[in-house]
Amino acid sequence: MVTAINDNMFTVDVMHDPYRYYGRIRDEDPVHWNELYEVWVITRHDDLVWLTRNHEQFSNAVFANDPRPAYPPINESDNELYDFMKAANQQRFIQYDRPEHLEMRKVMHAYFTPKSMEEWRPLIKSAITDLLDAAEERGEVDLMRDLAVPLPVLVIAEMMGVPESERSHIRMLAEKLLHNGRSEPDRMRIVVEGIKGMNDYVNPIVEDRMVNPKDDFISVLAGGEKSGVFTREQVLGNTALLLLAGHETTINLICNGTLSFMNNRDQWDLLHTDPEGLMVRATEEALRHDSPVKSLQRIAKEDVEIRGKHIKKDDRIRWFMSSANRDPDKFENPDAMDITRWPNPHVAFGAGIHHCLGATLARV
Repeated sequence: MVTAINDNMFTVDVMHDPYRYYGRIRDEDPVHWNELYEVWVITRHDDLVWLTRNHEQFSNAVFANDPRPAYPPINESDNELYDFMKAANQQRFIQYDRPEHLEMRKVMHAYFTPKSMEEWRPLIKSAITDLLDAAEERGEVDLMRDLAVPLPVLVIAEMMGVPESERSHIRMLAEKLLHNGRSEPDRMRIVVEGIKGMNDYVNPIVEDRMVNPKDDFISVLAGGEKSGVFTREQVLGNTALLLLAGHETTINLICNGTLSFMNNRDQWDLLHTDPEGLMVRATEEALRHDSPVKSLQRIAKEDVEIRGKHIKKDDRIRWFMSSANRDPDKFENPDAMDITRWPNPHVAFGAGIHHCLGATLARV
């Protein structure tokens, strides 16, 4: 039996208070077909984990295998730009299934080990201090403008080996790439400008790193190209992915986490009593309580049944990590922020073979 729901999952009201909506659909129909978006909606923690671990049945290659037009709609004259965007984005390693995904991930994993990411802590702490000091000198602090937006660009640019004088250009490109998540009908023009600008900037660096490798992320990708794991298009696509994914998720984590603490001052006060002892648990709870990424999409490789619902081959599936992280079947008192919560099996970084490669950096 297929239960169809015609909800608009991304209205302003839902985006302002998503957890009320998630709670309702999780209770009433945790696996259902959304007719408006033509997608299966998955909301329960156990279902999400099961899906991520059964990668043989679900494909990450969404851009390569989803023929439908852009939604929200774009200008009809921009359809070729949309096709260009899809072709560029499907070069990212997260858009591949095994065995290609595994080979690509192996190349990049060495750069993102916990030990390697811990070495970035002094730079990150120094950058935060400098950004907040500069805001204090101006006499006011806008957390998003003064910290959340500039911090990830600064760190990612350092990882890419971008000189300080060119970081404003990288930030501009990141802002253009972020338009892909917006709803304006002319957004594809800005997104494609960002993709082409990023490719034009990175390609000469890759050429140099092929001959003169350095201790940066682009050198890792260039090494992967030399060994035959990556094509040049995949190198460019994965460099853009680092910039985009690291930028957007860090902004969301800083802002969402701060808002959660502002709305739960008792937890903020508790953290102040033992910041060293509680910081790890507080970080995990901030990730659970208001996840920086709300949902992800997959495509069914074969017919599958979940909770009595028959999902057909090639159907789209969207699972909501943010709903799973408030699932009362998994978390006691799930809507409450509790920085002593442990264990904390949240899925803010996904699960299975596509678990976020940058999770350790995000935690740092």
